[in-house]
Amino acid sequence: MAGTLLAGGCATKKYVRNTTAPIQAKVDQVGQQTTQNTQQIDETRNQLKTVDDNAKTGINDAKERANAADQHAGAADQHATAADQHANDAMSRANQAGAAAAENSRDLGGLKDVVAGIDDYKLQTEATVAFGINKFSLSQEALDDLDKLASSVRADKRFVISVEGFTDSTGTKAYNEALSKKRADTVVSYLVSKHDIPIYRIHMIGLGDQKPADEGHDRAARAKNRRVEVKVFTADLTGTKDTSTSRQ
Repeated sequence: MAGTLLAGGCATKKYVRNTTAPIQAKVDQVGQQTTQNTQQIDETRNQLKTVDDNAKTGINDAKERANAADQHAGAADQHATAADQHANDAMSRANQAGAAAAENSRDLGGLKDVVAGIDDYKLQTEATVAFGINKFSLSQEALDDLDKLASSVRADKRFVISVEGFTDSTGTKAYNEALSKKRADTVVSYLVSKHDIPIYRIHMIGLGDQKPADEGHDRAARAKNRRVEVKVFTADLTGTKDTSTSRQ
């Protein structure tokens, strides 16, 4: 009986081993598969994280590029607006320049007409106003002569008046030039203020002791040279010269 029991025990152990071995192998296989799945899951998670990080990085880059593009677009709009403004300003300046050129052309045409008509102006009348030594004030006789001259041009529409101041040869050149200008200016002021002769019709100059009326050096010659010569030129007359108001 003891031998029978021993043999039966051995058979049972063998049976158990034979039965559990495939199960253990299956368990081991499942464990290995689970480990592999876990590893794959971890790898997949890592891959997903990488993809997610890359996606976030790409999105951020895209946003930055979009913002930069918006900024560039805004700058481009500003540059375009500025360019339009510059173009408008340039066009405005061009129009102004064109208008100025047209006006200058008209003025030049008018000036050419005036220059062409200069030869048509003839001496109408003249007066010589005398002055005392170192004086530039007008005497009553000088006032009468200027009144008569001014009255003779009131009816004329086209006339110019030349006023030339002179001195004798006494004194320095600088002093004589200044004194001759004062004498001429006194005559011009009287014609403008008293007789309303337009200032643009008068041409004034002080010539000092140049162009003496008398080349002598005595008192009488010097008296003749202290003078202002006033000449009226007109295009409305035929050139008849009237020197009735002249004084020497």
